[in-house]
Amino acid sequence: MPRNRDRHERGLRGPLALPHAWTRRPVPLHRPSRTEYFNQCVTWALEAITDVDPRALDGIIVGVEEVPFLQTAWSGDRVPMSAALEPSRNRSAQIVIYERPLEHRARDRVDLRALVHRTIVEQLSALTARPLSDFVGDDPDWDF
Repeated sequence: MPRNRDRHERGLRGPLALPHAWTRRPVPLHRPSRTEYFNQCVTWALEAITDVDPRALDGIIVGVEEVPFLQTAWSGDRVPMSAALEPSRNRSAQIVIYERPLEHRARDRVDLRALVHRTIVEQLSALTARPLSDFVGDDPDWDF
C-alpha cells in the first residue's frame, strides 16, 4: 500500500498547489527556508534599485552575513543591521547586510522584504552621498 500524506485520516497538511497534471493529486507547495527567503529579499531589493537607476550599484559589492562580527565591542543597546565600507586602494565599496538583526526587527516576511530594501537603499545613499529619492523613484510607500 503506498504511503500518502493523509496519515491518521486527518487530511492533507500544509498549503497545496494545483493538482499535478499526471497524477491529479495536489502537490505540497515549497516554502523557502528562512535563509532562502532572506536572500530572495536581497535580490528583489537590488532589482528594484537597478530598475530605478541601472548604474546605482556600479563598483559596489553587496554581501550578506548572518550576524555582525566586530573586533571591538560596540557601545549602546542596538545591534547594527548593516554596514557600508568606503572603497580603498585594495577593495571596492561594500554594503554588508546582517540577516539575523533584520529578521529580528521584522514583524513578518512582508515587513522583512521592505526592511531589507530600505536598509540597502539607506546604505547606498550613505556611500554615494546621493539622496534616498534617487534610488526609490516614485514609490508612494517611501516617506522621507
